[in-house]
Amino acid sequence: MSLLAGAYPEHELLDYGRIRRQFMEGHDAYVEADPFPHSVFDNFIDSGVTDAVLDGFPSPKADINWRQLMATGSDGEKVQFNKQGMPHLFKIPAIARQLIWEFNSSTFIRCLEKLTGIENLIPDPSLRGGGLHQILPGGLLGVHADFTHHVDYDLQRRVNLLLYLNKDWQDEYEGHLELWSRDASSCVKRLRPLAGRCVIFNTDADSFHGHPRALQCPEDMSRKSIAIYYYTLGRNDKEVEPTSQTDWQVLPEVELPPLQ
Repeated sequence: MSLLAGAYPEHELLDYGRIRRQFMEGHDAYVEADPFPHSVFDNFIDSGVTDAVLDGFPSPKADINWRQLMATGSDGEKVQFNKQGMPHLFKIPAIARQLIWEFNSSTFIRCLEKLTGIENLIPDPSLRGGGLHQILPGGLLGVHADFTHHVDYDLQRRVNLLLYLNKDWQDEYEGHLELWSRDASSCVKRLRPLAGRCVIFNTDADSFHGHPRALQCPEDMSRKSIAIYYYTLGRNDKEVEPTSQTDWQVLPEVELPPLQ
């Protein structure tokens, strides 16, 4: 697929037939996954789409008013550092914008409901906390559970979708996504942030995840991703105290599982 980063495509970017089949077949594995419901899909988008998104991905110094995302935990340590975010659709290059629109489309969301078993999912056109993300050398994202309440729309956050965009990523760069147990006592899974890899998981008060080890990539690189979040009007699967705050965790020293 040949695409230009600054131009809109003349066709859909996602293969909805394949995605629908994958999601329907993957439902049982998703809901039974450890440590919380999730799935990992490699080569989720066409390599040409990945290349086009990367070609247009704004540099850290691009004049688009990147949000500088920093946070400190309860122990005074940095838990979010050297991270940039861009939730404003019309500052996002055309191909990436089209991809985000498709992730928020009713066609994709109906597929996502088959995977997760969560009905009546609602997209967030404001991309609160989402959109384009990149983490610069030395940066990190501490292990945390995300906010569960969208204060602007009074919606309950239910599902995270993370699409990674990092070609030729080396293990020594760190930046691996870690999924932790529901009591934050152990790291259950570590996932490389490989280009075209899509990770989807439930947003609960105890779905702890992050990449707490400082990024060691070369100075001219960053850890790039697209983040999309989905909501429902209330939730009745279990009691989750609505919060608009991120729940950062102080982690124990543990043995890490193998990389995947």
